[in-house]
Amino acid sequence: MKPLGRGLSTLVGVVLLYFLLAPIPIEPAPWTPTPNAGFTGPFAPNSLLTAADTLLMPAPGPEDLTIGPDGGIYTGLANGTVVRIDRTTGRVDAIANTGGRPLGLRFDRTGTLIVADAVRGLLSVAPGGVVTVLTDRGGGRRLVFTDALDIAPDGIIWFSDASQRWGVATGGLLDFWESRPTGRLLRYDPASGATTVALDSVDFANGVAVGPGGEWLLLNETMTGRILRYWLAGPRAGESEVFIEGLPGVPDNIGYDGHGTFWVGLFAPRSPETTKIRAMSPFFRKMLYRVPERFRVREAAAYGMVIGIDTTGQVRSNLQDPTGRFHATTGAVAAGDTLYVSSLTRNVVARVVVPR
Repeated sequence: MKPLGRGLSTLVGVVLLYFLLAPIPIEPAPWTPTPNAGFTGPFAPNSLLTAADTLLMPAPGPEDLTIGPDGGIYTGLANGTVVRIDRTTGRVDAIANTGGRPLGLRFDRTGTLIVADAVRGLLSVAPGGVVTVLTDRGGGRRLVFTDALDIAPDGIIWFSDASQRWGVATGGLLDFWESRPTGRLLRYDPASGATTVALDSVDFANGVAVGPGGEWLLLNETMTGRILRYWLAGPRAGESEVFIEGLPGVPDNIGYDGHGTFWVGLFAPRSPETTKIRAMSPFFRKMLYRVPERFRVREAAAYGMVIGIDTTGQVRSNLQDPTGRFHATTGAVAAGDTLYVSSLTRNVVARVVVPR
């Protein structure tokens, strides 16, 4: 064999070995695609979010929003700061820094702010900005990606641990490639300090919202594009079921407005391309993962979307920004006649008139 031929053969062999054997951090599992309604029917395209007014934040990433006892809007930012937004003036004041990444947040019955911090666990923030770790473990295992929470009428704090494999630094990307559902729904009892696992094997456990009366809660399962219902009381207590599926985007946060509507932020559209990648056999998915990141898959188009769902699982509101001006939408909270919308990456909070 001529030297050039031998060289090419060697190069081909090296490249082949790389795609077959190069170490990677993931161990993919088989995955079956879940329904995707696309932008049709109640999800038909519109521009209701495009013209939203915006409130500038001191740092990016107002990922979740909640209304405080004082009427202010509270959110956590990517730099660890928790801020209060004055709804009248738009003024933003820092009230604490968690030293991690504050995501979900709600006020308990005593007026204490409870925070799901992706890095540090479940926290409380007292007046004066004093931060206390309530729990950083559950079911004998540490919390890896504490994500969202809500508080039931009895004071129990229900929260999600998005993944037991990968933390917030990966942003769920490795969970997408691996498709091994390790997310959990957990229960924290403030009276005893006990943390227990209510539900596991969730495909990226995200937003949590307790329903009317506290009989059940909703849990966003991000990677499947669906929302689960978990029963808290009654003969079905401890059981779970699919509440709504086929969402055209990946659901992030969810919150109940107390008037029959759950507001859900859809972070990005569920594209046919990403579905095909996740549905690949583990062998071929590992090979594709070894391709340099910039060549693996096209970046999702910037798109904003928030939907309102009633207590029966019917979509009643649908606000979109196809221009991507306000994108990476993670959730929304209604205050009066205004809907405030959060984002994982933007440095603003959007606000629009609540659809009627």
